[in-house]
Amino acid sequence: MWKMSNGRLIQVTDSSRIKFRTNISKSLLHQLTEIAEKYNTHVNYLLESGLENLLKHGIITFNKKNRPKDRVQYKTTYDKELLESIKKFAEENDLFINDVIEYSTQFIDYNNVKDSDYRYRVE
Repeated sequence: MWKMSNGRLIQVTDSSRIKFRTNISKSLLHQLTEIAEKYNTHVNYLLESGLENLLKHGIITFNKKNRPKDRVQYKTTYDKELLESIKKFAEENDLFINDVIEYSTQFIDYNNVKDSDYRYRVE
């Protein structure tokens, strides 16, 4: 992100975002990568959209027996408040965060997702 200071642009780190590492289905990640290219966005923006909409929906029906077997480590950044809400939501529903993240992909709103240039915005 860029900030205007004394008529000059200065690149700064977005303090509202934090790094997070989880495990996610490799096949799901591959699908999300293709969708991200199609919609000119990033995978983590797609995931954030799904997570936000899942929290608005407020209900999750997840069968722990159907967990994917092809999980790989995935590192990205998320909005700090969103991640805290997801952690609380997962705990309340007796699930792992990666289960909630994978489940949330069905709630992605492709028409209202941040584009890939969002991180280069000027504030």
